[in-house]
Formats: sequence, structure tokens, C-alpha cells
Amino acid sequence: MEVFDVIRERRSIRRYREEKINEETLRKIMEAARLAPSSSNIQSWKFIIVTSKELRRKLKDAARGQKFVEEAPVVIACCIDLEAFKEQSKQTIKLLLKGALRPSLEMILRTLGVGGNSNLDAERQMVNATINVSIASEHIVLAARNLGLGTCWIRAFEEEKVEEILALPEHLKVLALLTLGYPQESPSPRPRKTLEEITIWRTE
Repeated sequence: MEVFDVIRERRSIRRYREEKINEETLRKIMEAARLAPSSSNIQSWKFIIVTSKELRRKLKDAARGQKFVEEAPVVIACCIDLEAFKEQSKQTIKLLLKGALRPSLEMILRTLGVGGNSNLDAERQMVNATINVSIASEHIVLAARNLGLGTCWIRAFEEEKVEEILALPEHLKVLALLTLGYPQESPSPRPRKTLEEITIWRTE
């Protein structure tokens, strides 16, 4: 399928067939996430693939009772991996020592944890991590559509409950849930703004 066809045909799916998704198909979809770009190539994500009926039922309860969370054969918890930032500092130091980077003083200080505004750095990390996970998650959404599956982004859930249900370590924070399965519905496209409404051109 052409990429623009995939984008045009993607819908938020809330009704799924009972058909299971085989492991090969799931791996193809997750490979799309693995190949996603990220700031400084930090890859600050982890994806928890939930097929357990019992866990999906608990996730439904944590997601304000949205039934399709339990009914979808797979739910993917898209998580920010805060540990990735520690690894980034180690990799930056290695590159600096090899002469592979032309460092600024700010880069060196931030890498060594000296100076700067730690609150600002933490905020920047969270913004970057959120963007990274969002990009990789959308890769999942589009890869799924290309393979004939449907998805739905979910942000209406109690984060602490989801993290407890999935027994996540402290460094993993759930950003979104994605339901995944073979669609049992074909929703009409939702209204979209025109291209003129969302673009500002600077040509001179």
C-alpha cells in the first residue's frame, strides 16, 4: 500500500474482531517502532505488548471503563524510558573522548552534570522523550494499518494504575495506550482543517 493511502485510510478503531494477531505480524509492526527517529538517537522508549485477557480487563478499568481496551486482542503500552538518558550521557562522553563530536561548553557541562538549570534539563528531557515515544507510536499505527489492522490512541487512563497493573519499574512511564486488532468497523473520516488553514509559507 502507498504511504499516502495508509495515512488517508487510518482510523481510530474501537470495535475489533476476536481474531488473534500472530507473532510474526506483531514483530513486523514493532520493527516499525524500532526504526523510528529520536532526538540524539536516544531511543527513549519501551513498548509493553499485552495479550493477556486478564491484564486487558484490568487496563480497561484503569482506562475509565472503555470496553474496547479489553476487547482488542492486543494493547500496547507506549512508555518513556528515563534510563535512556543516563545511557546518552555515557555515549556522549565516549564520542567526546574519541573526537567524534565537536563539543560546546554547554554540552560538556550538561553531560557531566555540572552547572546549568537541572529543572530545565529535566523538562527538556521529558519533552524530547514524549516526542520520541509519540513518533515511534505513530510508526506502529501506520504499520498496523498497512497490514490490515486497526489501532486507537488512548490517553484517558490513570497512569499509576496502569503502571501498577503492568508491574513497571520506576524508570518507565506510560505515555499512551494503543489498542490493536483486526477492525470490525469502518468509520467515516473525521473532519480535517484545510491545508491553507494549517500552513504558513515563508518564500522570501
